[in-house]
Amino acid sequence: MAGIYIHIPFCKTRCIYCDFFSSTSMDKKTQYVEALCLELEVRKDYLQGEEIQTIYFGGGTPSQFSKEDFEKLFAQIANLVRRSLRLRRVNDDVVTDYAERDVEITLEANPDDITPQYMESLKDLPFNRISIGIQSFNDDELRFLNRRHNAQKAIQAVKICQDYGFSNISIDLMYGLPDQNMKIWEETLRQALDLNIQHISAYHLIYEEGTALYKLLSQRKIVPADEDLSVELFSNMINILQANDFEHYEISNFAKPGFMSKHNSSYWNGTHYLGIGASAHSFNGEVRHRNIADIGEYIKSINLGQLPLETEIIGETEAYNDFILTRMRTMKGINLNELETLFGAEKKLYCLQQARKHIDNQTVRIQENHLRLTHKGIFISDGIMSDLFIVPKS
Repeated sequence: MAGIYIHIPFCKTRCIYCDFFSSTSMDKKTQYVEALCLELEVRKDYLQGEEIQTIYFGGGTPSQFSKEDFEKLFAQIANLVRRSLRLRRVNDDVVTDYAERDVEITLEANPDDITPQYMESLKDLPFNRISIGIQSFNDDELRFLNRRHNAQKAIQAVKICQDYGFSNISIDLMYGLPDQNMKIWEETLRQALDLNIQHISAYHLIYEEGTALYKLLSQRKIVPADEDLSVELFSNMINILQANDFEHYEISNFAKPGFMSKHNSSYWNGTHYLGIGASAHSFNGEVRHRNIADIGEYIKSINLGQLPLETEIIGETEAYNDFILTRMRTMKGINLNELETLFGAEKKLYCLQQARKHIDNQTVRIQENHLRLTHKGIFISDGIMSDLFIVPKS
């Protein structure tokens, strides 16, 4: 199994916290779509015939693309999938087709882009999952984050998607914002639950260098959330969502039964994937590729028949550390038998020795031959994973 990720680096406005590669200029959109199609053609053999399980349009803001943009891309993607991606709907009746049955096809969207007119234009495309970047249902928080929508628009966006037949809807939420308190956070969570969605991704606000948010922090114009409060917000979220039948299957992700994100899970399970577009990453098990993070240079290179890639050969130490990082993020944790099979008994022994102090501190446990984080360990997961890594020899 394998996946395809397509990066759409266009946004109407830039959120103050975002450090993803994107542009607020749409001047090169048409040329970019053509370049994406060309890259899909050039790299069609990258995954060596593995069956495609997921297709994910991320950004940026993919909902800035039109029906015509997506039609061109899906026509090209069908050559990689090697089977027809048929229409998601026929005469406004949802149909069971190849895309819905076997391939998870996700569109990231902003709430203010989701209108009945826009969803009507997309209804014949094979999207069967939508991920909506809501972040908060509190208008003051949304204004602070420089989001283009308000809480009511976010609620309407979810309902419009449901009206258009989407039964696999994910939303992004953010906690640990300046001035956020438990009451505000619980109200956001309750509103999310009232919408009867299937998946929630929740992330702590991060102050990334180079962002407008980091500048405000550096100028002492905002005060970050207290660490104890952040832990309390996260812990309360886990309790509330689990009490409402959401499974906490990865540090930042919660899903109703049967609705775990196949795309996200593929990263944590070591699944191979092809990344298309400026700044997109690809992985085939042995080599990691990263496209240049420049729209103009990306388009120019593709049109010249050149792949604007950086290549990283993954050595044994890097592969081991990647394995630790990705598996420990999941609630299943590290399969110790798999660890030994892939890296040998010595690496398994090293991992267990490094984990001993965390087992003693009850932040990690061994259960059913899996090394996994405890509830307590989730809050210090970065430090735990760092302790399990092998430091490369200089």
